[in-house]
Amino acid sequence: MPNSTTWNLVRVVVLTAVFSAGYLCGSVAPQRAEADLGEIGSDVMKRASESGGTIGTVAKLGGAITDMEKHLSAMQKNLDTLKTVRSALGGGAKN
Repeated sequence: MPNSTTWNLVRVVVLTAVFSAGYLCGSVAPQRAEADLGEIGSDVMKRASESGGTIGTVAKLGGAITDMEKHLSAMQKNLDTLKTVRSALGGGAKN
């Protein structure tokens, strides 16, 4: 009887050690998931926006947000240029 108890204990210890090693290896170097859809993503978004319903509405919202982000980036670039010109002309830099 003591022999089977020992083997059961060894099994539990081995399984615990394997699980712990796997958990440690998985948590030490987490991988970041990132997708680069490019043209495929824009084609999918276009088709989804044309489909209508909830998915179409969300796809249209995503497209609108992307367009707004592009316009804001361009406006910020222009604002930085105007600030540079103002400071070069000697008119204090006001925000």
